[in-house]
Amino acid sequence: MRLFSKLLLMVYILFFQIISTGNSQKHEIDNTQVLSSLEKQVIQEINLARQNPQKYASFLEQLKPYYVGKFIKRPDEPTSINEEGVSAVDEAIRFLKSAKPIAMLKYSKGMSRAAMDHVRDQGQKGTLGHKGSDGSQPGDRVNRYGTWRWTVGENISYGRDKARDIVIGLIIDDGVPSRGHRDNIFNPAYKVTGVACGAHKTFDIMCVIDFAGEFVEKRSY
Repeated sequence: MRLFSKLLLMVYILFFQIISTGNSQKHEIDNTQVLSSLEKQVIQEINLARQNPQKYASFLEQLKPYYVGKFIKRPDEPTSINEEGVSAVDEAIRFLKSAKPIAMLKYSKGMSRAAMDHVRDQGQKGTLGHKGSDGSQPGDRVNRYGTWRWTVGENISYGRDKARDIVIGLIIDDGVPSRGHRDNIFNPAYKVTGVACGAHKTFDIMCVIDFAGEFVEKRSY
């Protein structure tokens, strides 16, 4: 794995959120699109966490025995390191156990295409962050395929290739004092999502998750 020893793997996650009061006219179109198995599973895992946070807390409980200080040592997997250690897991578990269920996110074809634009842009260059090489931000990319309304946000995971690991990592939000990734996942104002995962030159794989309060798909693009 590029830039990593076999014993040490650092995973990076990034979040972005903005709010607007823009208006749009809603209409329905066919959202049929072939997603990869991983992309489908990421949406399923996020919705499971939103609808049953107490159940998701049990997944984090299962992770705790593998913490050795700030290292996570799971059988047959590279050792990973975190900034906060198991204390971040405990804090996330407390959050999940007290959280109330919220509605599932609906899938958007256009938002998934916007997410894929960023994967393709960053993946071949091995870069990080929400800003595209053309200067675009998440809201700009989403608007290529429709119009977002009320609020828009983005989470990015680098280096994780399993859906549950991706979502658990975003919920724990190790090293992010604001817990912004977690806030995005459990923000009840978000109703729609798009997901894209693909190769990344530096971290092997990345997944982009876009969120919006409402999204009006373009009829053609």
